Amino acid sequence: MVEEWRLLNTGLNDAFYNMALDEAIVIARSRGIVPNTLRFFRWEPSAVSIGYFQSMEEEVDINACDRLGINYVRRRTGGGAVYHDRDGELTYSLIINEDHRLISRDFQKTYETLCSGLVRGLRLLGVPAEFKPINDIVVNGRKISGNAQTRGMNVVHQHGTILRDVNPALMFTVLRIPSEKIRDKMIKSAEERVTSIKRYLGRDVSFEELTDALIRGFRESFDIELLPGEITDFEKQTANKLNKEKYSTREWNFRR
Repeated sequence: MVEEWRLLNTGLNDAFYNMALDEAIVIARSRGIVPNTLRFFRWEPSAVSIGYFQSMEEEVDINACDRLGINYVRRRTGGGAVYHDRDGELTYSLIINEDHRLISRDFQKTYETLCSGLVRGLRLLGVPAEFKPINDIVVNGRKISGNAQTRGMNVVHQHGTILRDVNPALMFTVLRIPSEKIRDKMIKSAEERVTSIKRYLGRDVSFEELTDALIRGFRESFDIELLPGEITDFEKQTANKLNKEKYSTREWNFRR
């Protein structure tokens, strides 16, 4: 019998709710309320997320974000600062029990296993993606996906980005850089190191087409069935509480 997971597509939400819902699903999974879950989501407005151990003021140009109406939030996972564009990025989350067959005690091996669904999905679109340690997916050596992972409550939580399109100039407007003098160099470097589905294929790929390909990629790579589901009342209540009391607070976002 094929293993069944829950599939969620929660669409557009602000950064604070997106992070709160991720944690709410983790809590629900840890209590056995919900099955293993794959969630796709987007950001409205666009946002910057920083890793758990980073400093908001050191990583993000707060004034630029406020001027442009861009959210900024701290993740519960590690890693670096990431700009999440409303129309340029699809984000995914995987919430899986830690004793699952796909999970290894080796973080590196687990990254490669869980990213295999993304790799296969992108290849189905005609994008020759490859996993690159520690936690990236690249196309011809250029990054198209970055991923972060954390463990707790006997649950593995991994989430990451898939670049549909990319705007390095805007990215380095909202991320803090050492000096204005090197901004152009950093933009040029990003253009050389980062790619997107649109850049590789030379055409727009709709979010629907991209999501469908990734769903198929995860199904085939993990040998699972993904059944469309809904957010439970417990998750809604928990997410709303976490949104209000944690992710939208200055205490959380500027704690370092």
